[in-house]
Amino acid sequence: MKILITTDWYSPTVNGVVTSVLNLEKNLRRLGHEVRVLTLSEKMRSYKSGSTYRSRSVSAFIYPEARISLTKHSYYKELIDWKPDIIHTQCEFSTYLTARKIARKLNIPIVHTYHTVYEDYTHYFCPSKKLGKAMASTLTRRLLKPADKIIVPTEKVKELLVKYGVNKEVCILPTGIDTEKFAEPLPENEKGALKKKYNIPEGNIVMLFLGRLAKEKNTGELIENFKALNAKKLTLLIVGGGPYYKELKKETEKICGGMSVIFTGMVPPDEVGKYYKLGDFFVSASTSETQGLTYAEALANGLPSLCKRDPCIDGVVIDNYNGFQYETVEEFKTYAKKLAEDSAFRKQLSENAVKTAEKFSTLTFAKMAEKIYAETIKEYKSKLL
Repeated sequence: MKILITTDWYSPTVNGVVTSVLNLEKNLRRLGHEVRVLTLSEKMRSYKSGSTYRSRSVSAFIYPEARISLTKHSYYKELIDWKPDIIHTQCEFSTYLTARKIARKLNIPIVHTYHTVYEDYTHYFCPSKKLGKAMASTLTRRLLKPADKIIVPTEKVKELLVKYGVNKEVCILPTGIDTEKFAEPLPENEKGALKKKYNIPEGNIVMLFLGRLAKEKNTGELIENFKALNAKKLTLLIVGGGPYYKELKKETEKICGGMSVIFTGMVPPDEVGKYYKLGDFFVSASTSETQGLTYAEALANGLPSLCKRDPCIDGVVIDNYNGFQYETVEEFKTYAKKLAEDSAFRKQLSENAVKTAEKFSTLTFAKMAEKIYAETIKEYKSKLL
């Protein structure tokens, strides 16, 4: 198949959408398909690099690092002449417009992955939470109308789209992760050097949060919960950057004082796996995820997980098997102490974590996407007869 992937987010940006697209692109090629990507340039000019086409764009301002295209149809003619069999859209705005135009011109279907639950991001542009949710519902319903089939990563998101009134077939396809890459061990001398670099106290158990620092990730709750633990031999390591980084760091200094909370800031994407290896268990308080790739990545690295209860991680973080889901600060304290103090228990959960992560392999992800493409093309052609 000739598959065109369109996305407003792409490398070198680091987020869940980009990870998903890169893994899909790589493994579709591995399966023998021809893949091209249409995305936005990080500059005010369009350019092409290999099979990736970048349309000139400017900052969208509404959301940090988001961009909008300065032209609707960069590389439109070249992609038309290429004649893709199907388009897989990953974002609902700039490149989506071009994808729709190409699909109409060539009379081919669009499969769309819904990555972002917009009602969790309305604080960036709407002060009223109720109004923001209503706006997100209407916007989502209208944006998804041109798609022939919708892909979502979890049952949680499928149920949300049904509630919004989205009248399309919705397929559940969990995003894949590179389990082989995360299985590689980190040499002890490298691990020791990283711990020394960030002044992680020797002998401390490390609670790791890794991800984008934005308000919707609810990282402030982790800080409050860590303070409530009041544990001397425990370090909270926060890996990542984002729009909330500076504010969160200031809040942490006020709340936790001399307690061992360490911020690394943004780390290079190709070194993320090393930072997972610094943790003894993974923590998150986010409920804004559509799937939460960092949960699966943490499990692939053998990290038991302690996460805020949320439908998107049902069957992923399993109580007393590979970690715990918590609801209250008291539950957080109970589970965190168990994970920190019982090394044998933590080791067993670590082994179970790796087993759980196997179902998220990138090749499995691509094969399932391949099946959805074939079905969609067949159904679309039957409607044309």
